[in-house]
Amino acid sequence: MIGSDASEAVTTGPGASSAVTTGTGPATAGPAGTPVTLLIADDDEVTRSGLRMLLAAQQGITVVGEAADGVEAVEQARLLRPDVVLMDVRMPRRNGIEATRQLLAESAEPPKVVVITTFENDGYVTAALGAGASGFVLKRLPVRQIAEAVRVVAAGEAILFPAALRRMVAARPLGSAEALPKAALTGREEEVLRLMATGLSNPEIAESLTVSLETVKTHVGNVLTKLGAQNRTHAVVIAYESGLVVPGFAG
Repeated sequence: MIGSDASEAVTTGPGASSAVTTGTGPATAGPAGTPVTLLIADDDEVTRSGLRMLLAAQQGITVVGEAADGVEAVEQARLLRPDVVLMDVRMPRRNGIEATRQLLAESAEPPKVVVITTFENDGYVTAALGAGASGFVLKRLPVRQIAEAVRVVAAGEAILFPAALRRMVAARPLGSAEALPKAALTGREEEVLRLMATGLSNPEIAESLTVSLETVKTHVGNVLTKLGAQNRTHAVVIAYESGLVVPGFAG
């Protein structure tokens, strides 16, 4: 059900109120002002139709198709080549995790994936983030926030919900130490990763560490490379699951 509750949604950058972005500010549309094209994948027809109607009315978004399960989501994404797929995780035939993994593996320029779920403690969400999804949103969020998440991710940024992510990971056993090869990260890189896990943007990390923004960008890039992370969100998942960052860490 699409609701109207407020949320702790954090998109990691400057210039946001309830949302902060990893780039230079909130996105309003695709490149050169073109609308962001969106595919909605959800096995519940009422939810899917409602999302399509509401999101199609949002500025800067064009809904190009729907899918009722993971297999159809992959097929429609191949055919329609959307900028973003709004992906439910619990679907028949192929779940959103496997669909996400396939989409991101089979194309040099895959769509961005935003996971949409009913429960913020859904263990499937962390698995989807690990598969390369750029973030997640809750179905109860106001449609304007879901739309903003779609626009932000289309701009190459990420959607983080630090508190919700901490709760999800806290309910899961820690991964092996191999998930975070600590010897490969410098002390400063570990520090940057911990701050990323709290939802801080690059400018905020630079201010916290009293270093330049370019230095932070270099550290973030090194962290993603060394961890083999698909994106910033995936790196944060690894940080929690490896135990480098523990639930309740506040920076």
